[in-house]
Amino acid sequence: MPAVTADTLTLPRLPALPEKETRWRPVAQVVTAHRQLEGEGFVVRRSFPGPMLALADPFLLLDHMGAVEYAPGEAKGTPWHPHRGFETVTYMIDGAFEHHDTTGGGGLITDGATQWMTAGGGIQHIETPPESLVVAGGLFHGVQLWVNLPAAQKMIPPAYQDIEADDVTLLSNDDGSSLVRVIAGELAGHRGPGVTHTPITYLHATVAPGAGVSIPWPRDFNALVYVLSGRGHVGVEQQPLDEGQLAVFGPGDAMRIRAAEAQPASSPTGWEVLVLGGLPIREQVTRYGPFVMNTKEEIAQAVQDYQAGKMGTIPAERFPHRTSADQNVPPAER
Repeated sequence: MPAVTADTLTLPRLPALPEKETRWRPVAQVVTAHRQLEGEGFVVRRSFPGPMLALADPFLLLDHMGAVEYAPGEAKGTPWHPHRGFETVTYMIDGAFEHHDTTGGGGLITDGATQWMTAGGGIQHIETPPESLVVAGGLFHGVQLWVNLPAAQKMIPPAYQDIEADDVTLLSNDDGSSLVRVIAGELAGHRGPGVTHTPITYLHATVAPGAGVSIPWPRDFNALVYVLSGRGHVGVEQQPLDEGQLAVFGPGDAMRIRAAEAQPASSPTGWEVLVLGGLPIREQVTRYGPFVMNTKEEIAQAVQDYQAGKMGTIPAERFPHRTSADQNVPPAER
């Protein structure tokens, strides 16, 4: 941590926002992520969906994987499994994950890279640690975000985007002390490389100890800040926000975040946060495991199509991995 670094003094800077004239977003809710097992037995911290926050429209799920130092033989992934009706975004901060899907997309995701998979009308994929990580062990740290698709786009053809670490747009805060990585969407006129069907903005910021970042934000987007490591404060209320916690903001034109002066040993470079938001779709959401549609009838059709083999063919060379077809129903998540 962090995955991508730069000399922040040489980067384009976010504008300094006027204190009194800016409509600052208040903190509406703080959620502490709950831990659960996923895939073949790895632990994630899930901010939503959960008992405190069912949905963050247009986002469906946020899973924080690690940071964990795997011993030899401990690293785990997922079996082959289907998706329909949304997009999965996997951002690797440290370590590596291999992704393969039935469109032929995929490869090694490592150290700041992002794989953006549009499931659309139906796809199968697998996410596994590389053999080197399984054999030797090592650091693993990443995030998976699910982004909903509106009804009119749920059955679009599946697609895959490979966003390398060097592709992200790099900015600094107004005093040049902190680094902001724009993975998707736009921030103060600077656009990230991720191509989105649902309008969203997705950032990773490293905020220097004691430094603040003022973030202009579209009025019609929701706004969330999740802490990957370290501690800080959010909003004009200076609400404390620590590792594994998510802040949900109310309406306004900008957000204010500030890192604590003293950071834990696990966050030596500063406060590491994800900042994300999007245009709410405001449609009915019906979900069953890896399928997210608008009606129960569409879910039933997705299950039938999956069982009939209509969501892609697993490549023969990948058959040694356990598949979700070994089960009577699709896996609960992922």
